[in-house]
Amino acid sequence: MVAQFLRLKLRLLGNIFRRSPWQVVGIVLGLVYGLGAAVILFAALVGLRFTDDVLLLRDVFIVVGAATVLGFIIFPLAFGVDDTMDPRRFALFGLPDRTLALGLACAAMIGVPALVLAIVLAGTVVTWSRGAGETIIAVLAAAIAFATCLLVARVTTSLASLLLATRRAREVSSVLGVLLIVMISPVIALFATLDWADSGLLVLEAIAGVLGWTPIGAAFAAPGDAAAGDWGPALLKFVIAAATLAGLWYAWRALVAHMLVTPGREASAKSYRGLGWFDRMPHNATGVVAARSFTYWVRDARYWVSIVMVPIVPLLVIVPLGLAGIPLGYAALIPVPLMCLLLGWSLHNDLAYDHTAIWLHIASGVRGRADRAGRLVPVLIGGIVVIGLGGAVTAVALDDWRLLPSVIGVSTALLLGGLGIGSITSARFPYPAVKPGDSPFQQPQSTGAVTALVQSITMFGSILVALPALAFGAAGLLVDPAWHLASLAAGTVVGVLVLVGGVLLGGRVFDRRGPEMLAAALRA
Repeated sequence: MVAQFLRLKLRLLGNIFRRSPWQVVGIVLGLVYGLGAAVILFAALVGLRFTDDVLLLRDVFIVVGAATVLGFIIFPLAFGVDDTMDPRRFALFGLPDRTLALGLACAAMIGVPALVLAIVLAGTVVTWSRGAGETIIAVLAAAIAFATCLLVARVTTSLASLLLATRRAREVSSVLGVLLIVMISPVIALFATLDWADSGLLVLEAIAGVLGWTPIGAAFAAPGDAAAGDWGPALLKFVIAAATLAGLWYAWRALVAHMLVTPGREASAKSYRGLGWFDRMPHNATGVVAARSFTYWVRDARYWVSIVMVPIVPLLVIVPLGLAGIPLGYAALIPVPLMCLLLGWSLHNDLAYDHTAIWLHIASGVRGRADRAGRLVPVLIGGIVVIGLGGAVTAVALDDWRLLPSVIGVSTALLLGGLGIGSITSARFPYPAVKPGDSPFQQPQSTGAVTALVQSITMFGSILVALPALAFGAAGLLVDPAWHLASLAAGTVVGVLVLVGGVLLGGRVFDRRGPEMLAAALRA
């Protein structure tokens, strides 16, 4: 029966090469890159066989190995995967729970991630082959680590397919997954700035000392302890790793038995009263478009990603700057303008997010100015809140209210400039975006040069609009605080002019290019 599952998995993998030629080319390139990286890592691990610093190698292997296990746990739960070997697909075959669980677990060994993991773990066996006993422990620990990663991936994948069956659940988990990954970036930046010749190695040793006794790191710690001559801890950690694998096996069997008698979850229908945002907005073309945009920003996961990233990106910028020694007085001026820059830039391809629904605007004769202005309303309101609250927080944090006009002026110019330029580019140069209902992290096919050009025009155009306000703000910071008021005036005036001009010009482009925009949506 296990052989049947293995042949089925091979057939499923073979089917991916029956897609379109360009998809096959992309798949082959991915395979080559993955296997090439695995071979390079294997060669590096073989070279480490002749390194005498066993303790340092052990600590590095523990941390990297534990991170690998966490990746097999987090990725399916955060992003979900299409589980072609879902246990519920075999519910009608009458297979015993144990047989089905064993067959599906063995089938997980066939695949690119499993092959890459096997190659790398084989390299660790060579690294720790420093004696007969050490080699035996290394082989057994590598086998346990391999089985643990694959089995924990099977468990989390099945849990994801069971618990994240509805689209809304998958969208929420995807956004939370991105947030988690992004929040790890400051930690990586912190490690990158450590003095590894002094305190860095002590931090690594402390982290590895804890992870080595946990289920996610014990299998990677046992061979290193054995190579260092610590046979007592090595055997204890080996027992922990083996017990973890046994526990995962029983959890997998129980999960398979539960899924065989549990139907898939279905999204519950919600009842709504009234027309939502359409009741709250003015009953004209601009108000209707604004109501649609509010609905998108509140309920569409593609927009949630933008909302989540806006406050996170400044954090990712400030932490490295602080670690690099940039004074707080300068670094604290970055978050609010940067958030406004991202907010203004977020609408540079907003029309493509409608996909084929744009035909409603074209067929109903909605004026371009109404469409352009209506889409700006949610971002304008959010930007005003960010500028008001963020500017006040910045002034309080720096204990200098003289800076507030410059912060407001620069932020206003970046926000309004991005919205004005985006009103033109989204109508004149729409490029394929994620379709409604798809994962916000799915990458659509697009012309890379056009995509990069449109994004660059909007981003650098916004910065160009804010240059006068930035110049006056710098003068107020370095020369005379009286220049801060000039920064406020310049940012507000130039930003408003660009916004109004962008809406008018973008509206004219929208009116002239209605058929072309619809054709672009149909091709995407």
